Amino acid sequence: MNLHEYQSKGIFAQYGIPVPSGKVATTPAEAKAIAQEIGGRVVIKSQVLTGGRGKAGGIKLASTPDEAAQLAQQILAMTIKGLPVRKVLVDPASNIQTEIYLGITNDRAARKPVLMASAAGGVDIEEVAHTTPEKIIRTHIDPLMGLRDYQARDVAIEMELPREQWTQFIHIARKLWEVYRDNDATLAEINPLVITGDGKLVALDGKMSIDDNALAVGRHPKLEAMRDLDVEEASEIEAKQHELSYIKLDGNIGCMVNGAGLAMTTMDVIKLFGGSPANFLDIGGGAGPDKVAAAFRIILKEPNIKAILINIFGGITRCDDVARGILTAMSEVGVHVPMVVRLVGTNAKEGRELLANANMGTAETLTDAAQKVVAAAKGG
Repeated sequence: MNLHEYQSKGIFAQYGIPVPSGKVATTPAEAKAIAQEIGGRVVIKSQVLTGGRGKAGGIKLASTPDEAAQLAQQILAMTIKGLPVRKVLVDPASNIQTEIYLGITNDRAARKPVLMASAAGGVDIEEVAHTTPEKIIRTHIDPLMGLRDYQARDVAIEMELPREQWTQFIHIARKLWEVYRDNDATLAEINPLVITGDGKLVALDGKMSIDDNALAVGRHPKLEAMRDLDVEEASEIEAKQHELSYIKLDGNIGCMVNGAGLAMTTMDVIKLFGGSPANFLDIGGGAGPDKVAAAFRIILKEPNIKAILINIFGGITRCDDVARGILTAMSEVGVHVPMVVRLVGTNAKEGRELLANANMGTAETLTDAAQKVVAAAKGG
């Protein structure tokens, strides 16, 4: 889950990282009032979970409160990369002398978090990483020891940061590590971290990504409340409400499977026989009729679905419960596409009998099921 800039900077401030004293507005009138409170020039920044806001016209400088209201009205009417702008952040304008990039993320190859910094910070940091990767300094963090002062100091020296800023930089780097660690983040980023005209380091922009696994087990209810539903598929939101693992894809064959590994295999076999899966959907172990029915409804809501493959291995999940869930969903939602059902394992015979009595087709093997569903999707 990604956080908005104002949300990330709010968390940064709680940990003692210096950020501008801005506030969020949802109307031009609110933006004007905040600009009056701040005094002087302000920056109106669209709050959408995508990059390139500035280049799209979503960040503008206002010299007066009236201009702040006018620009806020323009920005709040925008859609940036398909996302509507519902809020703007009104920040005091900063006297920027130097821009630095600072971030912490996962290095899966090293199996450790890694701190990355660059004196070539700013909006084009991705281009810097692509064309001149040597300008990005990296140091790995021992998750048990945390980021040490000497590591942050070495980074400051290698960036050729002026000595008078070392203490501030070390403090901010250490606090950014605490933000990353305490919030189960996969990314905590300041871009840019600026040196102002009076020699202060300020986190002018911020970004955080939170590990969905930590949210799933309820470790961070306050962060969960910050979720922006505009960037999520409606079907994925509904799936979360029913504790289903669902990811929408671009194909036309709906899949309902129990177990992530079996779901991946099912999609692979569909593709092997020339089909294209429309989703990843894992109903999990022990799913009863209600959960299966919910999964079924989510699949059937997708307009591009041409056929559905249900592949259940009954270990913890009983196949007769799955069959009842299928029949329940069929009675509640109009089924307009062919289905192929493969049930293997606990009470598979009873489950297949329930489906056979409802005149539904079944398959004994995954190969057979995949071939049948691909043919059905193609009109066979």
